[in-house]
Amino acid sequence: MSSVLVVGYDPQAIPSVDGKALRAALDAELARFGEHGIDAAMTLVVFDESAESTLIASLTRHPWDVVVVGGGIRKAEALLPLFEQVVNLIRCHAPQAAIAFNTSGGDSVEAAQRWL
Repeated sequence: MSSVLVVGYDPQAIPSVDGKALRAALDAELARFGEHGIDAAMTLVVFDESAESTLIASLTRHPWDVVVVGGGIRKAEALLPLFEQVVNLIRCHAPQAAIAFNTSGGDSVEAAQRWL
């Protein structure tokens, strides 16, 4: 079975966003992986000193086939350093994994399928 790790920004840490609703949407997308026969997990990070250790633990937990990096990390200019950190940690700790990018929280399955 193929395996995918989805890395995203923790919606609870985004001001003026309904974090619970966004988390529910992310969880629904994660469930869609199972409908496609893909084993998937999600790691949500915030831009602080915990990001690196959280990411390393997730990246090394399993030999992922694909790591999908979410738009919440990529699209916010203020998070560019976090985006760079994520990409470099994937290269170091999951070098076998393809790196994919979704356009929204609702198309992570399709982003991963491009590389599976």
